[in-house]
Amino acid sequence: MPTRTARTAWNGTLQDGSGQVELTSSKVGTYEVSFPKRAAEEAGGTTSPEELIAAAHSSCFAMALSNEIDKAGGTPTALEITAEVTLGQKDGAPHITTVALTVRGEVEGLDAAGFEQAAQAAKVGCPVSKALAGVDEITLDAALEN
Repeated sequence: MPTRTARTAWNGTLQDGSGQVELTSSKVGTYEVSFPKRAAEEAGGTTSPEELIAAAHSSCFAMALSNEIDKAGGTPTALEITAEVTLGQKDGAPHITTVALTVRGEVEGLDAAGFEQAAQAAKVGCPVSKALAGVDEITLDAALEN
């Protein structure tokens, strides 16, 4: 199985510094990061570890759900997954407190109960979900739209 790489170059202190995250394996881009913008409500043109985790989780979950739907005898026509990763405080330090997955799908061959079952199996089986086992709460809101 492949290994993927990202690199961050950081200059300065936590509060005054900033960095650039480079997606090295894919070469699709370099993105600005800073702690003050990470901890703010508005990202102001920068990304954050939480946004990158959200991207990883939503894309991994989409692949896992597509597989679970297929195993259940259905055919995914369209899946839309949103992952919201929240940075909060725990024991006085920054901590990822929650991940909220929302999925809406158009699927042939499964009813709402079958889709929910496939979504729950994908939540458990997704490699990124497994990597995030230390997060206090991962929720799932799954619904068919067809």
